[in-house]
Amino acid sequence: MDGPPIDELHFEDAPNVRTAVPGPRSKERIDRQARIESSAVAYPKRIPIAIEEGKGATVRDADGNTYIDMFAGIGVLNVGHANPYVLDAVEAQTRKVVHTVDFPTEARLDLIEKLDEIAPGDLQGNNRVVFGGPTGSDAIEATIKLAKYNTGGDGLIAFRGAYHGASSGALSLTAGRKYKREYTPLLADVTHLPYPYPVRQDLSPEDAVDRALSNVRELVEDPYGGLANPAGIWVEPIQGEGGVVVPPEGFLPGLREIADDNDLPLIVDEIQTGFGRTGRWYASEWEDVTPDIVPMAKAIGGIGLPLSATMYHEDLDTWEAGGHVGTYRGNAPAMRAGLRAIEYIQDHGLLAHARDVGAYIRDRLRAVAEDVPQLRQVRGRGLFVGAEFVDERGRPDKAAVNAVQQYCYEHGVLVWSAGRDGEVLRLIPPLVITRELAETALDVVTNAIREVCSSRSGSGTV
Repeated sequence: MDGPPIDELHFEDAPNVRTAVPGPRSKERIDRQARIESSAVAYPKRIPIAIEEGKGATVRDADGNTYIDMFAGIGVLNVGHANPYVLDAVEAQTRKVVHTVDFPTEARLDLIEKLDEIAPGDLQGNNRVVFGGPTGSDAIEATIKLAKYNTGGDGLIAFRGAYHGASSGALSLTAGRKYKREYTPLLADVTHLPYPYPVRQDLSPEDAVDRALSNVRELVEDPYGGLANPAGIWVEPIQGEGGVVVPPEGFLPGLREIADDNDLPLIVDEIQTGFGRTGRWYASEWEDVTPDIVPMAKAIGGIGLPLSATMYHEDLDTWEAGGHVGTYRGNAPAMRAGLRAIEYIQDHGLLAHARDVGAYIRDRLRAVAEDVPQLRQVRGRGLFVGAEFVDERGRPDKAAVNAVQQYCYEHGVLVWSAGRDGEVLRLIPPLVITRELAETALDVVTNAIREVCSSRSGSGTV
């Protein structure tokens, strides 16, 4: 087995909050940042700490406070902060060569071959990989170009609640009005259809799936459906920013069938759900669905190094040389990190571990939901967990999530949010989190939920 076991990766004193949050050193850095950096900076406005260092599933701030990290850089750090097995390879590669555009290097070829080894379904042995820019948005842009180039179409089909990125094409597929309102016009022919979200739609799971699939089929096949020339279907196998929404059984296979019936590529966005996040290498594997195109980023960079890639069926490999380019498509240390991260997940059984610890987390939250009616639903797969809150009138309760988040960071646990109205508590810790750290973190999270919801209910806040 390569690399240290997961119980040796973390700061031993987590959680340990010794100062008010933010502490004086964190506050100084946050104030300094506010003076010199863009007003677009967001994360320290929600969690006011200045991160000094990280180990495994723990981080330490500038004031020496230590936290359990339950959001992993928004799903980036699947094998944890500063994983030594990955770091050793990155440091060695950095001393050799870093930037290689798309010249062949061992780091590049080894990663591509490893990606084939873990490819979903029938893509294994039948795929090609293209690197572009370093972000998930870049990978999505590649999927748009690839789908258009192969089909000759220009109509893009996506779903309400979707988040696919922040560059122009990716933003066109993204559904959130707040991300795109000030930047229109974007791509013209994009249609967003309902994603099956039974608890919000007040539908049974079966009816939510039937409704969603009927809408897609009618849009594509009805001569008066309104979409003249479709190029493909883009879908998250579990919506992330939309609220950790797990579609009911049958939705992804149904999309696969519609795509096949109409000679359209099915593009499954695994940027946040890939590389073991859900307890499978890719979330599409939970229903044995093989995508035609898979954009990937976030955890592919191993320990947070910027890298993205797009895997697609070899039949779609019709580009000529230069058909898709990008200066930063040859980051050799990031490629070496991605290879080592996959190896670490394999060698330490982290897919099964993610399923086991994720089930424990959901069980703890569901036990709270039994006597806290504001916690409407707990959902997820593996270590991709969402808890949705409503107020006493059944409306989305963003304020409750914000209050839970504040309680948590004041007590040494970092959590994040999601949802169309910010009403979902999102827990996506590194896959290397131990059962013991998860238990400690959930003690804090469940205490926060009980205290916040009791306080808001008792005060008549709705």
